[in-house]
Amino acid sequence: MKLVVATHNKGKIAEFAQMLADLQLEWLSLDEAGVTADVEETGLTFAANAWLKAEAY
Repeated sequence: MKLVVATHNKGKIAEFAQMLADLQLEWLSLDEAGVTADVEETGLTFAANAWLKAEAY
């Protein structure tokens, strides 16, 4: 199964993959998934910024 993580940061992808290696997922960045849009992170929390990205993508 492939999982797209809403980031262009390959370091974040590697960190998620390492933490959740038991899930046997193929981790993809936005770039790898062909998403070129970038969202300004104006939220006050990680969750708020994730929501902004989810709406945009």
